[in-house]
Amino acid sequence: MPSITESDVINALRAVRDPATGRDIVSDGRVQGVHVQDGRVRFALAVRPGEGPEQEPLRHAAERAVQALAGVTAVTAVLTAERGEEARKPTSLDGTKKGAGIDQVKSIIAVASGKGGVGKSTTAVNIALALQALGLKVGLLDTDIYGPSVPRLMGLTGRPKTDGKVLLPMENYGMKCMSMGFMVDEQTAMIWRGPMVVSAITQMLGDVAWGELDVLVLDLPPGTGDAQLTIAQRVPLTGAVIVSTPQDLALLDARRGLAMFEKVKVPTLGIVENMSTFICPQCGHESHIFGHGGARAEAGKLGVDFLGEVPLHMAIRESADAGTPIVVKEPNGPHAQAYLEIASKIAAKIGAGGGRKGPSISFN
Repeated sequence: MPSITESDVINALRAVRDPATGRDIVSDGRVQGVHVQDGRVRFALAVRPGEGPEQEPLRHAAERAVQALAGVTAVTAVLTAERGEEARKPTSLDGTKKGAGIDQVKSIIAVASGKGGVGKSTTAVNIALALQALGLKVGLLDTDIYGPSVPRLMGLTGRPKTDGKVLLPMENYGMKCMSMGFMVDEQTAMIWRGPMVVSAITQMLGDVAWGELDVLVLDLPPGTGDAQLTIAQRVPLTGAVIVSTPQDLALLDARRGLAMFEKVKVPTLGIVENMSTFICPQCGHESHIFGHGGARAEAGKLGVDFLGEVPLHMAIRESADAGTPIVVKEPNGPHAQAYLEIASKIAAKIGAGGGRKGPSISFN
């Protein structure tokens, strides 16, 4: 099989012309971040802010041009907004110029963790579904570009459609969802630099038809890197929920997450202790595999609320892997009730505060 190079990809893309300008997309400076590995090709196409959905035919044409090359096994092209004067104008939930996607969203909460492996995405999905079970209109945005989990957790496949202006979110269990996982194959490794990641996240916020929502839940990537900091600084977050397991190492990283939100003046709604206890399905013995009560104690030390604890249980893991989260599969079971109690506390905090007026942000 022939070996594909970046030059091969660039040359193939020279045959793709933008109907609006008549120029090829390479000479027009539209092609960015070409990456080739083992026959898999990834690149971005720069578009003007707000024109993402209109440029979908051009993106498909670019993918087809590269897919036609011998030796190419997979192609992923994404649209990224150019920086321009219009893109630099302030955008906020309460401002005069509003984002195309979140202008009707009342509250946005981030579910975050200082490190990976603590069950943050499973927690975010079940909290979102629990909020919906309480009667709220809820959306779920997976902002983890490198390891998107929401498609699998929500049992969703396929690509989002467009109404000609904005992308239409995918839906399951009555909840709107968006994730980079809908745009790329599940096996594809996303090897992007920070600016491309930030652009993709802001596009999923601003160019998606979220409609009227009481709450938009953001499943943040683990850690406190560029993507997390950008979201915390530029998205009008009502508050953040920190997920941690009980052991000291996880709590150390959770403190970093709390510190990040404090620095950008985003309120912490509270801490959730995940994998809190393990009940043996055979004998009923309770074991504290990762310790127990550490997150509750840490919340007390830091002066933030403890939202609740969720056990380590196979039913939660199995339902998540199957795309039927436990809140949906066993809504009256004890595990769903744990998430519902957490969601009730979050809903009360959002209702009591009326939502925080966020900082001005720019979709660029």
